Amino acid sequence: MAAVLQSFTSFGFASSRLLTPRSPFFGLSSTKRLSSWISLSRKCSSSSSVGRSVSQIPLGQKKVSAKEVQDLVNGERSVPLIGCFYATWCGPCIIMAQELEMLAVEYESNALFVKVDTDDEYEFARDMQVRGLPTLYFISPDPNKDAIRTEGLVPSEMIKNIIDNEM
Repeated sequence: MAAVLQSFTSFGFASSRLLTPRSPFFGLSSTKRLSSWISLSRKCSSSSSVGRSVSQIPLGQKKVSAKEVQDLVNGERSVPLIGCFYATWCGPCIIMAQELEMLAVEYESNALFVKVDTDDEYEFARDMQVRGLPTLYFISPDPNKDAIRTEGLVPSEMIKNIIDNEM
């Protein structure tokens, strides 16, 4: 069960047509297995945040360690996974974190957003071929669909388009 990784970099903010294909893994085989990402799972609640107290409203993105990611691998999931590799000192990562936090709340029951600090999880980031920050991985719940990877700032409209149309 191998997933092929598509790599994209955005050069603009108008539409998804501005995505430009790049060589996956910078020269490595594009059929490299993404076993740590293929079957990540999360049971999502379909309840609304309306009427909840502030302490009960979901926080959106969840910071995870490599071990937590590995622990999630064995389950099944029915929603796409969006993994963000970031660093606390990275300016574009801070901007992207704000967008992803809003999207995580908007897509609460339709997608799982997780984030991995590349300074804390250097080896995991290296294994996932993270070269630029922020790097997003979009992993479909269907193991036969290709994973999508983006590097750099990606507008929220483009992220929504990938989640809604590609996953």
